[in-house]
Amino acid sequence: MTTVTADIEIAAPIDTVWKTLMDPRRLGDWVTIHKSVDELSDTPLRERSTMRQTMHVRGLTFHVNWTVVSLHAPDRAEWKGAGPAHSRALIRYELTSLDERCTRFQYTNEFEPPGGRLGKAASRVIVGATSQREAHRSLAKLKQLLEEN
Repeated sequence: MTTVTADIEIAAPIDTVWKTLMDPRRLGDWVTIHKSVDELSDTPLRERSTMRQTMHVRGLTFHVNWTVVSLHAPDRAEWKGAGPAHSRALIRYELTSLDERCTRFQYTNEFEPPGGRLGKAASRVIVGATSQREAHRSLAKLKQLLEEN
């Protein structure tokens, strides 16, 4: 399993950060590899809500079917994803209010590539640093988006 983590402090209240993170229609505003969302089951999201996300990484476009498996507003959410060729992911959002105007956002993505050990080795070579870089770029984009308002 490949694990990507990133965290950032955002000069915005926790409720504002949470609202943006948990609105799938806003993913394109901050997630760098995001292309679109469809088949969204619920708005607002709740436990067991589902959606299909189209993403693009290193020249490849693919779909991931996400399910919200845990949601504790406004500080924690977990998503399970099922991608192509039996790949899987678990994404965790953890928010901490530092004060009424500042929030720490911690992002974790645990990814299981297709293809067993060979797939895992290939994933480290092909996707490894890209995933970490895109996570940091996405969080920086989120920070800019929320601090501009």
